[in-house]
Amino acid sequence: MTNVRDTRERIRLEAATLFSEQGFNGTSMAELASAVGITKSSLYHHFPSKQALLSEIIELTVNRVSPLVQEVAEMDLPAEERLRKAVILHTVEAIRDQHAVACFIEEGRYLTPEFMATHITNRDAYEQVFTRIFEEGIASGEFIEQDVGIAVKAVLGMCNSVVRWYRPDGDHSPEEIAEEFAQFAVRGASPSRFVGGDR
Repeated sequence: MTNVRDTRERIRLEAATLFSEQGFNGTSMAELASAVGITKSSLYHHFPSKQALLSEIIELTVNRVSPLVQEVAEMDLPAEERLRKAVILHTVEAIRDQHAVACFIEEGRYLTPEFMATHITNRDAYEQVFTRIFEEGIASGEFIEQDVGIAVKAVLGMCNSVVRWYRPDGDHSPEEIAEEFAQFAVRGASPSRFVGGDR
């Protein structure tokens, strides 16, 4: 017999797929219930609303990855190496949890105020981990002086884009893509790349 935890997980996985492919507003609870193979009333037994379901998908995703990235940021390593590791981790995890991360990136804007506050808090806390790495890199001279807020958004925007175009049958593995992104991020932040305008 399927237990409640398994059913909730199936609902979340199917919902993340439908929300990322069709959009949050383009997916009905009736359609989701049918995809999961349960009744609509059973679906509402597990999640009181579509908003609550989206919020849980997003919250579980960020809460799973945030501690991993925080651990990287706290390593006793040069900022360049921490940035490289953080970008690789973020990218690989984004591909691993592709649909749920797409919900976090693109569908979170549809959350009502009841759920939006938590979403913004989690998002800002996650960005702050990368902000710390950049600020410490600038302070140590490893990175050029720059607008850290823009730099963080640029790096995360690059990494997040992968959820829309990555395909398992593509030419590159998640690790290869992540390494390319990491090298690009570190090269862009390093002062040696700007000496004499020679990049």
